[in-house]
Amino acid sequence: MAEDIRDVHFQIMWNRLISVVEEQALTLIRTAFSTSVRESGDLSAGVFDSNGQMLAQAVTGTPGHVNAMAEAVGHFSRAIGTDNIFEGDVYLTNDPWQGTGHLHDFTFVSPSFRQGKLVGYFACTAHVVDVGGRGFGPDANEVYEEGIFIPIMKFADRGAVDQTLVRIVRQNVREADQVVGDLYSLAACNEIGHRRLMDMMDEFQIGTLDALRDFIFENSRTATLARLAALPAGRYSNSMTVDGYGSPVEMKVRLDVSAQGVHADFDGTSGPSPLGINVPLIYTMAYCCYGLKCALAPEIPNNHASLAPFTIRAPKDCILNAQYPAPVAVRHVLGHFVPDVVLGALSTMQPDLAPAEGAGALWNIHLSVRPASGTSPAPGETPQSAEILMFNSGGAVPALGWMGSVPLHSPPASIRFRSRQSNRSAR
Repeated sequence: MAEDIRDVHFQIMWNRLISVVEEQALTLIRTAFSTSVRESGDLSAGVFDSNGQMLAQAVTGTPGHVNAMAEAVGHFSRAIGTDNIFEGDVYLTNDPWQGTGHLHDFTFVSPSFRQGKLVGYFACTAHVVDVGGRGFGPDANEVYEEGIFIPIMKFADRGAVDQTLVRIVRQNVREADQVVGDLYSLAACNEIGHRRLMDMMDEFQIGTLDALRDFIFENSRTATLARLAALPAGRYSNSMTVDGYGSPVEMKVRLDVSAQGVHADFDGTSGPSPLGINVPLIYTMAYCCYGLKCALAPEIPNNHASLAPFTIRAPKDCILNAQYPAPVAVRHVLGHFVPDVVLGALSTMQPDLAPAEGAGALWNIHLSVRPASGTSPAPGETPQSAEILMFNSGGAVPALGWMGSVPLHSPPASIRFRSRQSNRSAR
């Protein structure tokens, strides 16, 4: 009986943790300058333990951001160094290989301290409308041409924003107010998450997240492995040929399925492209996990432990493991086909498991608007430039089972199905 009461207590805390990250994400939506964030939900938000392992994610978000962010937070803690992490710090990067795959996405990470002790991290990601360079398109030959590249560094040191960094960003983008506004919005998003977490920890009178983390991870891992153990073990393959830009691209995957996990290997996939459709491995991993999780364990909460049984490899310098300084601006053009390739392999294992291929590729229109020279504005009007990003896609794309309300202590067979369907293609 005592154990049952303890589980119920942790379940209540788990539900509160979900509400914390939901408010974190909503803060970003309400304060962001870019329409891609405010109107399309092109973002992610989540809370991590003191080791940088994802505990919970917000329902609002996309797999390309959430699953990449789950990997990225560990890069931040290593790059900053444990001796250089202080209360009030905020870190950022748009490094495609350590963030979410291209320069237009900024990932912010903020350490969360309680009574002087590091208890976790909050992280969020958003697509900003402009990063300079050639703009949002595949035309570049190297990442250097695609815009400003900010390595993992401090946006704020013990509460003081690095104004030199802000000035550098301002001088390298077309819409300075909009981009800098988004950076402050990302920092505010994490700050709200931290404040709500402190309120929660006060209410439950806990000093660390360790026990709650162990509860979340133990139950998520157990439930995921139980699902995998019920699958027919073996090796399953699939390939897909898509148009590419200039020449066809072949994507191949082999899945090794066992009770211990699923390993995806993209050996045989085409080499890199001279244009910016190359995909860094972190983005390939994000969308491969997305496809596997949707098909095999959609009801289980998305966190470090439930993702751990899925491992991914792609040969170095193939188009799904592009190496620096390859151009990667529109990495989603191919990255969004990765779930279809994976689901095709799973369908050879269980033909009724996966849906037919849908609207895998997301078609973005990015407009850079400039006032025409020599034109006279209407009375009272001032000509202004603008950067506009629009999302277009068709069909239905199954989203990850964003599980905020599933009882973590329930046995796998009794977990209720509560996946979300979306007609907006996830980035």
